[in-house]
Amino acid sequence: MTITKFIKSGLAAAAMVMSMASAGQAGYQTMTLLGNTSPPIGAYQFCKEIPEDCKNAAGDQGPMVLTESNWKTILQVNYDANTTFTPMTDKEIYGVEERWAYPQTAADCEDYVLEKRKNLIKAGFSPSDLLVTVVLQPTGDGHAVLTVRTDRGDFVLDNMRNKVMLWADTEYTYLKRQSVDDPAQWVKIQDGRAVAVGSIK
Repeated sequence: MTITKFIKSGLAAAAMVMSMASAGQAGYQTMTLLGNTSPPIGAYQFCKEIPEDCKNAAGDQGPMVLTESNWKTILQVNYDANTTFTPMTDKEIYGVEERWAYPQTAADCEDYVLEKRKNLIKAGFSPSDLLVTVVLQPTGDGHAVLTVRTDRGDFVLDNMRNKVMLWADTEYTYLKRQSVDDPAQWVKIQDGRAVAVGSIK
């Protein structure tokens, strides 16, 4: 599938999502947040190394208004990162278990997230709507995705797929994400779809 066809199909899906959301038919559109929590060690180290990329002087700007134009940008940025970099583990790339960094030729999941966040900020999106998010895969393995906060719900950009989905439509268990006020701070997520998630710290 070419990028043009992919984006066209993505725009059709977005129209359906917007229709559902406006009619109140899409459950769990936005994540429920609990109190503050500690950042992942990789995020902490990344912010120590590149502090300017862990600041948001403007604070929370509120959820972005999802339009056809910015949805197209979201799809393009997600697709470009997913098809540009070779998926590899931090151990394979850097020789360490955990390192968050902007990718060069290969990327671990959090590297894809950082690249997408950077490119969406360049495209004019507010940092308060671009939140690095930690999840568990069905296998129990940790994973990172980018949450894009919109007036139509929280959407997830994932290196595992080119399709951009509402967070509640994915197979993941959501644990924590960056604060909308301060990218260096993190908050817990109450994943109402799974009873057990509320007890995870």
